[in-house]
Order: sequence, then C-alpha cells, then structure tokens
Amino acid sequence: MKKIFLLLLLSLSLHAQEIQRLEPAVWWTGMHNPELQVLVYGKNISQARPAVKYAGVKLVKVHKADSPNYLFLDLRIEKSAQAGDVKIDFTSAGGKVVSHVLKLENRTPNSAARKGFDNSDVIYLITPDRFANGDVNNDNTPDTREKLNRAHYNGRHGGDIRGITDHLTYIRDMGFTTLWSMPLLENNLKEVTYHGYSITDYYKIDPRYGSNESFKDMVSQSKALGLKWIMDVIPNHCGIDHWWMADVPFADWINNGGKFRPTNHRREVHQDIHASEKDKEAMKGGWFVPSMPDLNQRNPFMARYLTQNTIWWIEYAGLSGLRVDTWPYSEKAFLTQWMKDILMEYPNLNVVGEEWTTKANTIAYWQKGKQNPDGYQTWIPSMMDFPLQAALSQALTEKEGFHSGLARLYQALSDDYLYPAPDNLVVFADNHDMNRFFTQVKEDPRLFKMGLALLATVRGIPQIYYGTEIGIGNPDSEEHGVLRADMPGGWPGDQRNAFTGANLTPLQKDLQDFTRQLFNWRKTATVVHTGKLVHFVPENGIYSYFRFDGQKKLWVIFNKNEEETVVKSSDYAEMIPDGAQVKDVLDGSSWQKEVKVAGKGFRILEVK
Repeated sequence: MKKIFLLLLLSLSLHAQEIQRLEPAVWWTGMHNPELQVLVYGKNISQARPAVKYAGVKLVKVHKADSPNYLFLDLRIEKSAQAGDVKIDFTSAGGKVVSHVLKLENRTPNSAARKGFDNSDVIYLITPDRFANGDVNNDNTPDTREKLNRAHYNGRHGGDIRGITDHLTYIRDMGFTTLWSMPLLENNLKEVTYHGYSITDYYKIDPRYGSNESFKDMVSQSKALGLKWIMDVIPNHCGIDHWWMADVPFADWINNGGKFRPTNHRREVHQDIHASEKDKEAMKGGWFVPSMPDLNQRNPFMARYLTQNTIWWIEYAGLSGLRVDTWPYSEKAFLTQWMKDILMEYPNLNVVGEEWTTKANTIAYWQKGKQNPDGYQTWIPSMMDFPLQAALSQALTEKEGFHSGLARLYQALSDDYLYPAPDNLVVFADNHDMNRFFTQVKEDPRLFKMGLALLATVRGIPQIYYGTEIGIGNPDSEEHGVLRADMPGGWPGDQRNAFTGANLTPLQKDLQDFTRQLFNWRKTATVVHTGKLVHFVPENGIYSYFRFDGQKKLWVIFNKNEEETVVKSSDYAEMIPDGAQVKDVLDGSSWQKEVKVAGKGFRILEVK
C-alpha cells in the first residue's frame, strides 16, 4: 500500500508540474544533419518514460543527467519526415502521461545555400540599448529585473528592436550593407545588463528589446532593403542568473565546479609549445567575472546544446553571419567541431571571431586553412583584425619615424603572409570595447577621414561602430557605458538627430556627409572588394598603395604632413603607366604626373 501511495504521489507531482522547458522547441525538416538532441526540464522528469510516435521521427536514445529534473533525448529526423507537431509523451511510473510538442517546420528553400557577408559589405555595429528607443512600452517589463535608468551610463536606456527597424533606411543610405548588433538575448540580472553578454536564456530575445518574432521580422525587413544580419554569439559563458544555474544538469556543466575562478587571459597558451597544463586550464576554464559562469564545452551535452542553439538562430531568423565573442577562451576541440557543424549546414556562411591581440601570428593561428605546427585546424573563416586597428590608431597619432607613424600600417600589412585569407579579415577603427575613433585621433577631423578612407580601400571587410559617422567621442571617460553613448535622435525629445540631420553641428554634418559618400562609393567599387594590393614603404610622411584587378586600378595616397604635398606618379612607375591620368573618386579632380594631397589628407584615385 505504501509503495502504491508513493508512486501515486510521484505521478501527481509530475502531472502537476508539467514540463517547464523543451529546448529547442522548434526544428526543421531537410537539415543536413538528421540528428537532434532535445533538452527536457521538469520536476523529476528523469523518472518518466518518453515516447515518440511520428512518421519519420525516431527516438534513438534517452540520457539521464545528474539532476533528476533533466532528460536529453536523441532524435533522428528522417528525410521522409513532414512538418507538423511531434508529440512527445512522458509516462510516469504510475501511468500518468505528460505530453509536450516539438514543432517540426519546413526548412526555408535554399537555406543551406545562403550567402554570408563578404568583401563587398560594410558592417555597421550597433549597441541596441543605445541606438534608438522605438517602443517605450517595453522599457520596463514585469519579467525582467533591471529597470530603465537612462541617467546612468551603465543603466538600461531603452533602445530596442523597433528602434533599429525604424532606422534601417538610414543605415542603408549611409552606405552600410550589413548589421551586427551586440547580443539581443535575455540578460535578466539585477544590474548592468544593457551590453547583452550575460545571457540568461539562449532561446529568447530580451523582452526589453522585443520578441523572437520582432527580431525575425527586423531581419526580414533588412533583407528587403538589401541589408544582411550578423548575430553576436557567446559560446564561452552565460549569465550568473541563467535559468539552469539553480539546477545544473551535470556537476561539470560549469567550469571550476560552478565556482568563480578568474581566467588568466593568457591567450598565447593555445600556441605556446612551452605552456603548462595549469596555465592552459586557467585560460580556458577560468571565468571572466563572477557574473559570467564559464561553460564547460568538454561536456558533450553542453557542446551539443550550444551548437544546436547557434544553428537554430541562423535558420529561424535568416542570418547571414555570426560574430563570436571571446573566441580563444573556449575549448579548442569544441571550436573546431562547432564551426564544422555550422558550415555543414551553411557552407557559404561567414563567421568572424574575436581574438583581441595585436599579434598577427596569434590571430592567424585560428583562421580556416592555417597550417599550424601543432597540427591544430580550425574552421572559422574570418577574424577581427586587431593588429591593423592598433596600427591605424598609432599611425595617425604618432610622430613619423622609421618604426612609428605610417610605418605602423606598412608593417601590419606586411604580416599578411601569416594569414590563410587576409582579404576575409574584418577591419575596423573602433568597436564597443575601446575608445571611440574620434577620440583616438584626438578629435582631428582630418585624421578621422584618413582612417575611414583606409578602411574603405584596404583589403578586408570594413566595420563601422554606430555614431562614428558623426564623430561621437569619449574624451572624458573610458567607461564602457560612456563610449557606448546614445545615438542622437534615437529618443523622443533629443535636441540633435543623427538620423534626420536636425541640429547636428557643422562638424558632425561634415563627418556624416563624408562617411555617406565614401561608403556609398565603395558599394560599387569592386576593385576594393576583391582586387590585389601592392603598397610602398612610407617616405617623408607619405604612404601609398594600389588596389587593382583585370579591369580597374586605384591609387590611394595618405599624407601625414601638416602641409599640402605634391606626390609624383613617376615614383610609382611600376604601377602607373607613363603619362597616365588619375581621377579622384570623391571630388572628381583629375591629375597627371603630379598629385596634390592636402596636409593630413588623402586621395583615392582611379588610374585611367
């Protein structure tokens, strides 16, 4: 009698609790990999017996976790499977049945063949909380803890998906072709959640930004305007208040036993032939901060969860690429398999990784196609070009010397032999983690324009941070919340409006007009998309390079001198035919034999 009573209680408990989570709750027919692992979470769910009866879908294996509240189900979705509701029944020991549905949808036609971002694109990076507040009704929501506080630089300011969607035409008309937003997924912590890198639900857009549906709609509207979308993904860590932290499935789900231990940030250990195992583990297993638990990708269920989640967002939202946060902090074996699994589904997708170092050899180690001494092979197509970013900032602000000033750019580009695909690096002057470019160049608009001209014409894929086009700076503070300033005009009552141009200062208007002209020119300048590059050693404050293909040739000149300088084409005879005419692509002026370049100025010249 006692046994029957206990079984009845267990059955009633399971039935009353229901299943709290089934992730992913949606999948697709026609995927290259027919295998799907579903995470199921519910009180004592491990004591239930799951069953699937759906044509073309087979339950292959059931895995229990350390916690009794999880099951992991291995499903096989055959080619014959049709879209519909796949009912999964969970039968308790007492015979009670709790059911949950996995929605199976048809894959978008030609989804696997989608084109990723490439050299023809210019990426526009947005901090969504600081770009534009399109819907004031979601500034505070009942299910999120941190509330609106626009007065504080680290508070939530109210920017959202509607705000971005409302200004897609502005972004397109500025000459940008691809959007990358800092993470939009739920960050439900007590404070400092605006940046998005402390995810608490990997399958949910933060309600203060909008919904999964509004994100998908924004990507769709972007495509209609010719704009691509890159999603910021974080496989290395989650937020301390992620829903699973209160009840992890396995004891090793989080690195260091779920307790904070800081990373040593020594990213060189991946290539260092002398590195100790202690230092390697401290790097990949340590946490960034106490609020960001480090995920253990050596656990096969964690690795599978992260991989499927990334594929889910690509397929669901129609993404054209990924930017991977803190790339070298993850497990090397995981990164290789994660990337291979994604490219298996989307062979033409582009993915760019963040490895913040100024050492070209360290970045080159990770790029797809690199032949490394240790035999390690990764599959990520692109990396952020931090060495060139540092060189650009130094080149424009240092005094000219044999190893300083413009020589920095020459030296950085001379390291391109290290990269398997230097043309596929993402080049940038600033981003969300560093001083604004206008501040880096000491608010000198001439140096600012030189920097953007280089990004528009050098090899690689340019990325511009929102507000850079109007010279947003951070001269008084390096706090991240300050350099991630609100975009003027994104909030009701803003005096200045970058989107309409209303009340911008003459300088802001000039920088914006310049940026618009430069990058709209670049859209059709195919020679800077795929052309070869030849550069010449900087001399007397002049740095010059050429971009060319079988049809066109460009001559790019940078003049670091204070005064106007005359540059002779005869000094570049190997690239410029005798008597050739050159024409400035921006101001239309024509030159022959000699070209005048303004002090702290540049020219982009088409060689006729």
